[in-house]
Amino acid sequence: MGQAHPEEPHLIDCHLDDLLAARNMTLTHLAELVGVSVVNLSVLKNNRAKAIRFSTLTAICAALHCDVGDILTVRSATHEQ
Repeated sequence: MGQAHPEEPHLIDCHLDDLLAARNMTLTHLAELVGVSVVNLSVLKNNRAKAIRFSTLTAICAALHCDVGDILTVRSATHEQ
């Protein structure tokens, strides 16, 4: 399996907006619960993140009472933006 080049777009979509809205929670409150900056969560939420620590992902799942697949999904290459 080859590694993606940094300039290549990824096919991962983040659904934090939907999850936060469904829970009536702000990004600021989630950042406080998870112990991550609002800026870093915003980068993730806006699909601009290049990586995420498993510990951060685990903390987000715990705070939102969800699974990883609720937060992140893989978009088909044929549906690239």
